[in-house]
Amino acid sequence: MQNTIDWQRFAEVIRSASKIILTVHQRPDGDCIGSALAMRQLLLYLGKDVRIIAPHKTPSTLAFLDPHHCITSLQDMTEEDSHWIQTVDLFFVLDTSSWAQLGEMASHFQASSAKKIVLDHHIKGNDIGAEKFIDSDAEATGALVVQAADALGVPISAEIALPIFAAIATDTGWFRFSSVTSKTFRTVARLIDAGVQIDAIYRELYEQESLGRIRLIGRTLAKTESYLDSQFLATWILLEDFEAAGAQSSDSEDIVNMLLQVRGGKMAILISELEDKTFKVSFRSRCSVDCSILAAQFNGGGHKKAAGALLSLPFNQTKQVLIEAVTQALLSEQD
Repeated sequence: MQNTIDWQRFAEVIRSASKIILTVHQRPDGDCIGSALAMRQLLLYLGKDVRIIAPHKTPSTLAFLDPHHCITSLQDMTEEDSHWIQTVDLFFVLDTSSWAQLGEMASHFQASSAKKIVLDHHIKGNDIGAEKFIDSDAEATGALVVQAADALGVPISAEIALPIFAAIATDTGWFRFSSVTSKTFRTVARLIDAGVQIDAIYRELYEQESLGRIRLIGRTLAKTESYLDSQFLATWILLEDFEAAGAQSSDSEDIVNMLLQVRGGKMAILISELEDKTFKVSFRSRCSVDCSILAAQFNGGGHKKAAGALLSLPFNQTKQVLIEAVTQALLSEQD
């Protein structure tokens, strides 16, 4: 596990490149979107030719971070974009080092002869042939972008600060997760000094709910099952639930954290069906059980307190193996 980053080496790699592609993980969240947008601004400040090309479109809930549409999804990529990718001299991945998380960007990554690097804060990943700059103690990749700016001598402008704040705020559950430290708030203070308006960002992130999401939350929480005297909570969202609620896949974000509002709750999982009939599972822990180890059993990964995986079993089998795995982990913790 790597908990320190050689920022001098990172700066050397950046300075030696002139044409840089930034990419992130599929089903993008606030941390990867915010980190990529902020990193783009850093690189533009340094005079780099830089573009962000992502495996999936930015969720509508995060579109406010990219008013100028600086992020291009693979679905919207032009022939000129495809040619441009082939000419870059640095392929820069943020917020993941997992083949599975790169999705369809993985083929472009593998085909590129450019230098490859990763900036990330996740413990688990793969050997994807990139030089890794990883600090698993960081609360968000966005926090590492601040350190990157310092290493590169780039001032934190308002345009850089806003997406970084959103990255940190979303990946810490609005500063309520155990990953938050005094350093987090010192970083946030710098972002506020640069012009971030916390109330405006909160409204954009948490007070713009669609009726579909509200209905989806109700359907999902109503199905919650309790195990081990409510120490473990589990629920699921099927494609039919999204359709009935009039919701999008991104509307499932953060529902798993609501399960741990139950008194005595230590572990929670949310199983969400994807369009290809596979299942995304989100693990959450408020005890010593390590979610990243649980997720690794299903070829996933993440953090100690939050992790994810993809399963291709039928729903009933998916649910059964997950409940058994989490139950066993909790019982082992109590032995």
